[in-house]
Amino acid sequence: MHDVVIVGAGPVGLFLACELGLAGCSVLVLERAPEGRSPWKADPLGMRGLSAASVEAFYRRGMLDPLLTASGIHDDRGASADTDEPSPPRGVSHFAGMMLDPAQIDVTALPFRLPSPATDGVMTNLEAVETVLSERASKLGVEVRRGVTVSAVTQDGESVVVRAGGHAYAARWVVGCDGGRSAVRGLAGFEFVGTEPQFTGYVMLADVADPEKLRPGFNLTPTGMYLRTPAEEYIGMLEFDGGAFDRSQQPTREHLQAVLRRVSGTDVTLTDVHLASSFTDRAMQTTTYRQGRVLLAGDAAHIHSPLGAQGLNLGLGDAMNLGWKLAATVHGHAPDGLLDTYTRERLPIGAAVLDWTRAQAAAMRPDPHAQALQGVLRDLLGTRDGTTYVFKRTSGSSNRYDLGSEHPLVGRNAPDLRLEDGTRLGDLMRDGRGVVLDFSLDRSLRDAAMGRESRVRYVAGPARNDLGLGAVLVRPDGTVAWAGDRDPDLEAFEQAACRWFGSPQI
Repeated sequence: MHDVVIVGAGPVGLFLACELGLAGCSVLVLERAPEGRSPWKADPLGMRGLSAASVEAFYRRGMLDPLLTASGIHDDRGASADTDEPSPPRGVSHFAGMMLDPAQIDVTALPFRLPSPATDGVMTNLEAVETVLSERASKLGVEVRRGVTVSAVTQDGESVVVRAGGHAYAARWVVGCDGGRSAVRGLAGFEFVGTEPQFTGYVMLADVADPEKLRPGFNLTPTGMYLRTPAEEYIGMLEFDGGAFDRSQQPTREHLQAVLRRVSGTDVTLTDVHLASSFTDRAMQTTTYRQGRVLLAGDAAHIHSPLGAQGLNLGLGDAMNLGWKLAATVHGHAPDGLLDTYTRERLPIGAAVLDWTRAQAAAMRPDPHAQALQGVLRDLLGTRDGTTYVFKRTSGSSNRYDLGSEHPLVGRNAPDLRLEDGTRLGDLMRDGRGVVLDFSLDRSLRDAAMGRESRVRYVAGPARNDLGLGAVLVRPDGTVAWAGDRDPDLEAFEQAACRWFGSPQI
């Protein structure tokens, strides 16, 4: 019997497997696809944007440099992070196809931003992400079995049995990370609710006889939207048909050409289509992320349109939040109710992303009301406040869990605090433990932190920029669980430590 069986070897399942493997859990990953490589995972079809929060997750586990290398990125983020002043973000993407200017972002309005190798997003592809995670999972002893399709999930009070590929796999816990059409979600009886689609979207690699007829970049039109990248063979488009295209059918060249002509308002000609797929903006979410010993993460728990490139980042956030909590539960030192905080914290974040994509779909509709709204939005998004607001939402910097504290830092992703000796918070989190950073002169938290060394690392010393803090307690997922001033409240610290890490070991 494994501690955890994960169904799905995409980025979310593999990241979760790495988190559990890092914590010493025995993990088996079951994947339906017989092979990991696919043209849908490589550039340009597999191109994805990782938000600053996702990049930080890779950084804190020592996987950022391998990810940049696998993505073919050579940048100066390490050098730029060796300053005391935060640098402006490098990009902010778009809202409803309306591009934003990163120079408009007000850095002073970003909460608790400090220089870090991971303050910006990264453009990568699924192949690079999965390669890095697969290699790390293998080193951590995670087993991945491919070419097996899950057909049944049954559980009792002690274990779960997953039937796949003619075999039965027993585990103490099962996590479905098997995508928007999750077998685990259906077999375990999760309720899945939301809104029906407004449009059908298409992505394709195609040869175009007259590419000059298509403007590059995002193009909102009176009949829809199309996207043409510098790689002329890559085209994306949206048609507001209520999601009418039968997605069980492979879109033909004739159908794709007809849609492209309608949304572009041109007589452009496709001479050949190499790869094509369709999607919708159906927005659905499970009402809970846990049913007994079965949990969900990523698209298995929530689906929505790709507008704003939020899906992968949302799923990685699920994995980061769940991993340490499930590991603590497996090892028997989780405080009461710890695993239930996974749903309580992540479900509102997922709901907010669904609404973010719904808002974009509403603004892109090809009708006079939406086009009037686009004019208002363009004015707002052209302002410093408007651009900063969008960046906060898409980067994850506005996310905050309600942990019951009025301190403005508690519940947020921890800034990359750096000690005078150059050690960064990110360096201290690579082993998956929580961290206590004690900046007080009398090391007042040393005794209170004792007895939890297997779960929490205690580090003391002056900081290059302590943001006016006396000490912080950071959970393994990077969330600030407690923050104190120059004279830390020892009782409040102990309460927070017990809540998230349990009582000290005697």
